[in-house]
Amino acid sequence: MSGHSKWANIKNKKGKADAARGSVFTKLGRELAVAVKAGGPDPNSNSRLRDVISKAKASNMPNDTIMRSIKKASGELNAVNYEEMQYEGYAPGGVAVIVTALTDNKNRTAGDVRHAFDKCGGSLGSTGCVSYLFNKKGLIVVDKGNFSEDDMMMLVLDAGGDDVADAGDVYEVYTLPQDLYSVKDALEKGGATILSAETGFFPDDYVKPAEEVIPSIEKLINMLDENDDVQNVYHNADLPEDEEEE
Repeated sequence: MSGHSKWANIKNKKGKADAARGSVFTKLGRELAVAVKAGGPDPNSNSRLRDVISKAKASNMPNDTIMRSIKKASGELNAVNYEEMQYEGYAPGGVAVIVTALTDNKNRTAGDVRHAFDKCGGSLGSTGCVSYLFNKKGLIVVDKGNFSEDDMMMLVLDAGGDDVADAGDVYEVYTLPQDLYSVKDALEKGGATILSAETGFFPDDYVKPAEEVIPSIEKLINMLDENDDVQNVYHNADLPEDEEEE
């Protein structure tokens, strides 16, 4: 389970970095738009939208900005259609990288992603070249509250989840991707406090890159994160803690 916790820690730190760069509102606006397109503008009947709204509020996104994004996506205002894209490649040292994006211009985004890989000594590959090294899962981060690990496991299994990991101050609940929101809703009904819920790519194993290529790996991850089209960057590098926090 330590690999799972490492993944969640990297994701949380990346989120803080995004907010510091001021790009988080742009990315959240796109997530809101895609959620509305997928399930409608009413958060009461659209679990995915409800979760993105919670995520937006946690990032201090203003309510009027949230509502404007929802209205745009539902056709009340001029809407922009975003496509979900996935890119795969290798960072220096043989580190596998998956990039997910929401874009209104596939050529622009593909060019930007390729440029980042080339500039940092990596290589952008074809679809499927590294995804076999990862598993797509749902991850729900739950506040421990008064739940013991056994109690949480029982609640998760009853809700249709797969597994639970003790990650210090929180529990990490794992689901099949398609079960993420139904499990989340069931956990909330069971009294659990949900801190975040999202699907992601979990590496089967981590690789420890040579020390001399770590700066190039970090540069690639940061360049990709700074791109407004890019939503998430997943990798299987076992990086030092101080590197991950930068």
